[in-house]
Amino acid sequence: MVLHGARPTKREEGLTMQLRLITLAGVKFDEDIYEVIIPTTSGDIGVFPDHEPLVTVAKTGVLQVRRQKTDPNDRMELLAIGGGIVEIDGKSVRILVDEADYGDDIIEAESQKALELALKMRDEAKDEVELEKAHQLVDRHMVRLKVADLRRRHHR
Repeated sequence: MVLHGARPTKREEGLTMQLRLITLAGVKFDEDIYEVIIPTTSGDIGVFPDHEPLVTVAKTGVLQVRRQKTDPNDRMELLAIGGGIVEIDGKSVRILVDEADYGDDIIEAESQKALELALKMRDEAKDEVELEKAHQLVDRHMVRLKVADLRRRHHR
């Protein structure tokens, strides 16, 4: 609701939308943004203000956030996310995931070592349960390394 004489906010004007990224550890991101690109099981989807309502499944991948319409691609915020649920209602996007990490928070050497261990686990898996767990770890650490690499390239 806009009071008489008050200027509407960018969200009220339809120029931004709220993005809430919630992990098991709590709220990771809660801001007004212009665009978010979400990795889903159907492929990456770009979401802008006034997007049609949608509930979908996020997959492990790179979440890309453009805060302002004029921000260039190399200024997009990058996060490595695990799988989860996405709810879009046109004015907001809510993403519930197990974990999410900013590129700045990822230590490449640790993720590389963890990836090597996950690959070894995969190669030595004795049953389907071990193999599935190893595949999940491989995916997680590959995405973390991708986000760290993209972050490094964008900030040269």
